[in-house]
Amino acid sequence: MSLSSVLSADAIDSALKDCQAPDSFNPKKFFQLCGLTKKSPQEVKNVFNILDNDASGFIEEDELKFFLQRFSPGARVLTDKETKGFLSAADDDSDGKIGVDEFQAMVLS
Repeated sequence: MSLSSVLSADAIDSALKDCQAPDSFNPKKFFQLCGLTKKSPQEVKNVFNILDNDASGFIEEDELKFFLQRFSPGARVLTDKETKGFLSAADDDSDGKIGVDEFQAMVLS
């Protein structure tokens, strides 16, 4: 399964264009622009599984750094500040990683 099976290519492009500049990435805004906030909980879970590169059940900081590249191979890498901000915004139990429930809560809230 690929992200384009859940999200439209145009919406992904629009979301990526919005955060091209370093330190301009906002996870909530990105999820809205790419259309993920309008998807079902199961579709959000499917996207989580695609983003969980090592299939550990969690999205860790090293996976977050390359988050945008999962949407498009040519996209930029997140800055350390963006990565840490994304992690702290979603990591409700402070274990240093984002689980599927935390991801769903962030996307659908």
